[in-house]
Amino acid sequence: MRLFSIKGNFADVREDLEMAITDRGMIINNVSHIGNMLARTRKDVGGKQIFVEAESLEFCSSVVSRHMMEADPRNIVFCPYIISIYTLPGEKNRVHIAYRRPLPVGGPASKKALQAVEKLLHDIVSDVLE
Repeated sequence: MRLFSIKGNFADVREDLEMAITDRGMIINNVSHIGNMLARTRKDVGGKQIFVEAESLEFCSSVVSRHMMEADPRNIVFCPYIISIYTLPGEKNRVHIAYRRPLPVGGPASKKALQAVEKLLHDIVSDVLE
């Protein structure tokens, strides 16, 4: 996992993240409203508040994904790419951004393709942090 933090509010940082993805010509396929789900079910399952706000944005790059799966069809498990964004109770004006690092597995072509996936994820987050 790669984890980053930035000063700001959730809505602004989320918008920056969305723009960093879509400016590269990719479409966000799905937004998982994880924070809302946990808040909604908290009464039923018990537990404390974990997030103030939390979402995961799912997207894919046709070019990067094609290279990744041409290198090894089993790399399908790494798609879609997901970047999570969240805020924590007690951390005012602090937003966290995280993604799962794709494990470089398989042969040389597969490892190279998966490194390109990680570079894409890192570049997207870097744009948000600037």
